Formats: sequence, structure tokens, C-alpha cells
Amino acid sequence: MSAVHEPEELDGPHEGPIKTPKQLILTVLFAFLVPIFGIVLLVMFVTADKRPAAGSGAMTPEAIAERIRPVGVVEIKDASDVASMKTGEQVFGAQCTACHATGALGAPKLGDVAAWGPRIKSGFDALLHSALAGKGQMPPQGGGDFSDFEIARAVVYMADKAGGTFPEPALPAAAASAAAATTTAAAAPATPAPATPAPAAAPRAEATTTVAAATNATTTSGPPALYNQVCSACHATGVAGAPKVGDKAAWTPRAGQGVDALTASAIKGKGAMPPKGGSSASDAEIKGVVAYMVSASK
Repeated sequence: MSAVHEPEELDGPHEGPIKTPKQLILTVLFAFLVPIFGIVLLVMFVTADKRPAAGSGAMTPEAIAERIRPVGVVEIKDASDVASMKTGEQVFGAQCTACHATGALGAPKLGDVAAWGPRIKSGFDALLHSALAGKGQMPPQGGGDFSDFEIARAVVYMADKAGGTFPEPALPAAAASAAAATTTAAAAPATPAPATPAPAAAPRAEATTTVAAATNATTTSGPPALYNQVCSACHATGVAGAPKVGDKAAWTPRAGQGVDALTASAIKGKGAMPPKGGSSASDAEIKGVVAYMVSASK
């Protein structure tokens, strides 16, 4: 008889590579670190051509500040601050030089007498209107954000460089008044106040009320700031057929339409006048300017 063989034991204990708690901890740690290390190497490989070269100056404080500077800035201009207004040369250097220094897009080059001659003959008002409203491939104000007065200065600067004899534009009314007040205050000698008894309470209150009333009257009777900053460029000179303020014959048929109808035309734009005169004023401000021009032209 043949011997009977017992089946081999198949359910015995199995041993793995991890035998101690320390090995388990190391295995878990490497399971996290190895993928992270691989990802870092992959990112470095992909962005290698975009990293600044050593010694390029890309990591200087100035370069870093330029890269993280805000996309846009808010600049508030005070029309009465004469010192903050740019000269014609400064406006040219900041905005106009891109085309007028090279003749790009057909722009007349600075100092080119032949190119500027016919334009100078058309007159300052026509040149200013073209600069403010835009002409051909030149956008309004050359795409800049200067006041009409500053643009007028730039027009005079460029025209006079090519043989023109245009005088320096007059300051806007608000700025001129502020400058005159500053000059007068600086020139006035300091005089000691007379030693007089203090007035009674009632007369002092009456005087204060009178001064306040006079100030309000002056403020409401003068032209709005928007007129001085935007509308006067055309309505003070009659450029592009705009009715001049004070011209009763030109304003009478328009006044017959009513302030509301005229305001609607000004907001939408009409003829050579862009919407709102090219400004970003509110509808109420536009209506105030229209009412002023109609009243001043009766």
C-alpha cells in the first residue's frame, strides 16, 4: 500500500515588509513626500523658461513693485488748482508725442511747417475742436485724460512750434478766480485789527446772514463748473456751429424747445457735439449747464 501524504499547511502566517511601528511611520511619511517632491520637480520643469535669469534684476525692489502695482489708479483733479495743470509741453510729452513726434497714422510731426501750415490757417478754435472731439484715427483728446484747458495748451504748443502765433490760452474762470484770490491775499498787507468793542449779538448774526446770502448769490449767478471745464470750449467760441452763450438770436429758437428737450439733446449728443459734450457728468449737471446757457442768452 502506498503511503498517504498529508496536505501541506496553506493557512500559515504570512510576513510583510513592515514589521515594526517605525517602519510603518516611515512608509506613511514617504507615501506623502514622494508625490509632493515629484509635483515640485514637475512645476519647476514646466516654468523653467519663465523664471528670471540670475542677475537680471527682476528681483530688485523696484522690479517687484512694478509687477505688483495696481492695474488702475484714481486721480482727482481740482480745476481751480492752477499749479496742478500741465503745460502744453508736458501734455505733448505725456500723450501726443507717440504720433506727433513720428508722424504715425498721418499725424503732422512737431515742427513740420509744411504739414502744420494749412491747419494753423484754419484757426485755433478749429484745431482745438479737432483735438477735443477727435479726428480721423485720433481719438478724443488723443486718448488721454486731460482737461480741455490742458489740451488747449498742447494745441498752442504744437502749432507755435510750426510757425503759429497763437497766444497762451486763458485760464478757466474757476482757476483764474482762485489764482486772483490767492494773489490778492498774498499781496495784501497785514493790518492789525482795530481795538473796538465787540458788537452786540444781534448785529453780528445779521452781518453773518448778509455775507452768506451774498456768497450764495455769487455762486448761483456764475457759470457751473462743468460749463467752464467742458462746454465753454465750444459754446464760448461758437466752434462747430455751437450757439455761443449770450447770442440771443442763436438761442431763441432753441430756448423755445424748453430746457428738458435741450437737455435730452445734450445727453444724447447732437451734430458735432458728442453725448454729454464728451464728459461723464450726471444728467442733473447737464441740465444745470443747459439752464445756465439758456438764461444767459435771453
